Amino acid sequence: MTLELVTIPCRTDNYAYLLHDAASGDTALIDAPEAAPILTALQTRGWTLRQILITHHHGDHIEAVPELVAATGAQVLGAKADAHRLPPLTRALTEGDTVQVGPESAQVIDVSGHTLGHIAFHFPESRYAFTADSLMAGGCGRLFEGTPAQMWHSLSKLAALPPETLICSGHEYTASNLRFATTIEPQNEALLSRIARVTTARAENRATVPSRLSGELATNPFLRANLPHIKALLGLPDAPDAAVFAEIRARKDKF
Repeated sequence: MTLELVTIPCRTDNYAYLLHDAASGDTALIDAPEAAPILTALQTRGWTLRQILITHHHGDHIEAVPELVAATGAQVLGAKADAHRLPPLTRALTEGDTVQVGPESAQVIDVSGHTLGHIAFHFPESRYAFTADSLMAGGCGRLFEGTPAQMWHSLSKLAALPPETLICSGHEYTASNLRFATTIEPQNEALLSRIARVTTARAENRATVPSRLSGELATNPFLRANLPHIKALLGLPDAPDAAVFAEIRARKDKF
C-alpha cells in the first residue's frame, strides 16, 4: 500500500513532509524547517515520529531537528558527506543506501549541486521523490556550492525516475519559476496551462507541490536543456547539455 503523505507548510515558503504507514504506525519526516506546524500535524493525527530524513544542511531544512528530537526521540538520518554541518546523525547515508519506512524502502540519491552532499529520497512503490532544493516545482535550486555539470548530472538522475513520480520539493517558488520558464519557451502550451493552474492555486492559498515528474519534464526548463529545440532557442544548437543547463541557470540567477 502507498505510504500516506502529508505536506506541511513551514516558515514563509518552506515545506516539510510526513510519511506514514498505517499498518505499522511508522512515521518519517523529510526535512525540519519549523517545529510547531510539524508537531501539530503529528498530534492531530496521533502519529509518533520515528525518523527525520534530512536532504541538506541549510538552516531552513534542519532548524527544527533538535526540538523535534527532544519532543519525539526520533532518529536522524542524513548524508555522510554533509555530517559535519548537520545535526548529530543516528545514521549517515551515501548514494545507494536504502531507508525503511514501514514496509517500503527508499533509495538514497546523491543530488549535489545546490549544495555538496545534498541527497534525495525516492520511494518507488509509493512513487514519491523528496528532492528539496535540487529539482523544484518549475525550477531547480541555485548553485551555492556545486557546478553546473554536477547539477545537470543530479537532475538527469531525477529525470530518469518514472514519470508518474510525485516530486516533493522544498519551497513554494513555483509561480516565479514558471514565469522565468516563459522567457525560455514562451510558446510552450503545457507551460502556459500550468501557469494558469498555479495562479488559481495560489489565489486560493493552495500549495503547488508536490508536482508530477511528467509535468516537470514538459515545463521545467532545467530538465529540458538536452532538447534540440531548447538549444536552438538559446542560440546554442551544438552545445553539450550541461553547457545549455549552465546558460539557463545563469539567466535564472539574473531574472
